[in-house]
Amino acid sequence: MSLPIYSCFHPILREKTKEVEEITPEIIKLAQDMIVTMHQADGVGLAANQVGKLHSIVTINTAAFEDAKVKYKDLVLINPVITYFSEEEINYKEGCLSVPTIHENVDRPRSITLTYYDLLGKEHTIEDDDYFARVAQHELDHLQGIIFTDLISPMKKTLIKSKMRKIQKGELLPEYQFVDQNDIVL
Repeated sequence: MSLPIYSCFHPILREKTKEVEEITPEIIKLAQDMIVTMHQADGVGLAANQVGKLHSIVTINTAAFEDAKVKYKDLVLINPVITYFSEEEINYKEGCLSVPTIHENVDRPRSITLTYYDLLGKEHTIEDDDYFARVAQHELDHLQGIIFTDLISPMKKTLIKSKMRKIQKGELLPEYQFVDQNDIVL
């Protein structure tokens, strides 16, 4: 089932998520619904707080990029943690399902090491770089209450201010269901 995606102005996107202590049928259903939502919104990643849940869960569609060393169509990361960031950074344009129509360059470490649990409770470690590393960092930022627009320069923030205001007022909407800062589904 597709879930509505929460606007960057909704307070839940500024909250830190909580670790999943037990993989219950509800957690599995949430992860499945997040995958459906991610695909229907044409996204490559989605964090649980973007669908209104404060669980440390991320979904990533690794089939969306060719250079990923991890080759699954859909990856569910439970309690993901980045244990290594490279010193080398790369600047690349990012977007976000919670910030529709805005794309800006963000500097991020080129490669990472990531540990997480799958839906069976098995621990995994991934070492990857470039696009997968960027998407993983972007989604894990969400779990900490960070949105990619927090990471852009003050000048860029000024340049996107009018678009951000339109998103906040509900004048600039995506094609998918969207929850505004007042819990209204648009």
